[in-house]
Amino acid sequence: MVQKEGPELRDYLAAERTLLAWIRTGLAAMGFGFVVARFGLLLQELQGAQHEASVRSVGLSRWFGVTLIAVGIAVNVLAGRQHAILVRQLDPGAKAMPGSSSRAIALAFVLALIGLAMASYLLTVDQSPGARPEGHKETSMSTNRGEGLKEIASHHPVDETVDRLRDILKKKEITLFALIDHSGEAEKVGLKMPPTKLLIFGNPKAGTPLMVAAPSTAIDLPLKILVAEDASGGVRVSYNSSAYLQERHGFPAELTKNVAAVEALAKEAAE
Repeated sequence: MVQKEGPELRDYLAAERTLLAWIRTGLAAMGFGFVVARFGLLLQELQGAQHEASVRSVGLSRWFGVTLIAVGIAVNVLAGRQHAILVRQLDPGAKAMPGSSSRAIALAFVLALIGLAMASYLLTVDQSPGARPEGHKETSMSTNRGEGLKEIASHHPVDETVDRLRDILKKKEITLFALIDHSGEAEKVGLKMPPTKLLIFGNPKAGTPLMVAAPSTAIDLPLKILVAEDASGGVRVSYNSSAYLQERHGFPAELTKNVAAVEALAKEAAE
């Protein structure tokens, strides 16, 4: 009676080549998914560099990318599992199984874990950004100009942003001392400029201690917020940072909180 021959080394090697081919496929899917997911962020950065008022949500590209990474994870896990089953099905009486099989299986599962980490990162990263609800439009990052002038993008036209700020000041019982319509005054003399309005506001209870401690602070008080349309049609909200005012006039650091509200007011009006 002829004994059935056991599997040869080439059978194991062929199985390993198949496993490694599937690992490459899974790895390619995960890498491509990561690129797709981050492509939206690249577009956001490019638009931000062009001073766009708002940037389209990158949520769609992120989810496409995460889906591709999930496919890559599944390919690696299934390939490792299938290879382990195939090896068990080979003749258990074979003299030796190549040691690289266990390493290849381990590689498949390690890459799957890396894919899970990549997917988790993509789902939690930046939504500057930071996470924002799907479909929410991202505003460009605030920028610094000069020695303390800060800017943020507004989601609203100039007039609507100004109205929102006026309502906020009224609600918080902060006095609006003046509203200067620079573009309106320019129009009166036959000149044109994009809509530009300056709000001057403050609270004597907060401002007086600053001027007593550092009289030169009076040149920057009351506080000011400028709402203006830029060359691309976006609306920018500008103000002097509280840290800059403290450094410029040298009033005690503990009084910085008296002017720190300007940043919160600007952000609330721009939302």
